[in-house]
Amino acid sequence: MAFSRATGKHRRPSALTRRTASIAGVAALTTTGVIGSLGSTAFAADAKTAPEDTGTLTKAVSIGDTLTERIDAQAAAQEEAAERAAAEEKAEAEAKRKAEAKAKAEREAKERAAREAERKRLNTFIAPIAGSYVSTAYKAGGAVWSSGSHTGIDFHAASGTSVRSVGMGTVVEAGWGGAYGNNVVIKMNDGTYTQYGHLSSITVTVGQQVTPGQQIGLSGATGNVTGPHLHFEARTSPDYGSDIDPVAYLRSHGVSI
Repeated sequence: MAFSRATGKHRRPSALTRRTASIAGVAALTTTGVIGSLGSTAFAADAKTAPEDTGTLTKAVSIGDTLTERIDAQAAAQEEAAERAAAEEKAEAEAKRKAEAKAKAEREAKERAAREAERKRLNTFIAPIAGSYVSTAYKAGGAVWSSGSHTGIDFHAASGTSVRSVGMGTVVEAGWGGAYGNNVVIKMNDGTYTQYGHLSSITVTVGQQVTPGQQIGLSGATGNVTGPHLHFEARTSPDYGSDIDPVAYLRSHGVSI
């Protein structure tokens, strides 16, 4: 009895058929070189991957090094700029300090010079009438004076001429003085006294501080006189009779007369 093999799309191939197909497939792959090609391709890929990966790493390291160098250079430049700015600021501050110190020294020098000039001025003596001369000497005799002699000196002066304090002092008398007419007596800073008589008017008051050259009144012809002039006395006290030589007194204080 003969058997025939069933056919159909759902029938599973036999084991012999499967083996035969596998052997044929391997042979076909070998014959066509697919396996060889796949093997070669894989090997080539492996061989190529190593240098490519190494090159990429080298390039990344190189870029990293360059960036680091740039950052370091920028930081160094910034630090240098900061140091330069600090040095310039310090130099400017030092220059300002020196300028201020110099200005202060100059100001103090000017102030000292001004004080010294004022001190000299205040210690300076001058003649009581500017550009005048002595018309009657000290101790001149005659019946005009009750004491029998002149207790001061007379300066030639027309009525209304400015009469000045010969130095710095304090007014201790300002008003009518009998034979002296309108008169002013000043206690000088050195303890001596000066008197100015026969004034037509008085421009200071008792207790007033006066400086050298300050006007104290105007010359005239009040009191016991024969004409307008200034009677000037130097005394050791404010009282009559304590007179000293007015010419010697003024000269001892640097006044040319």
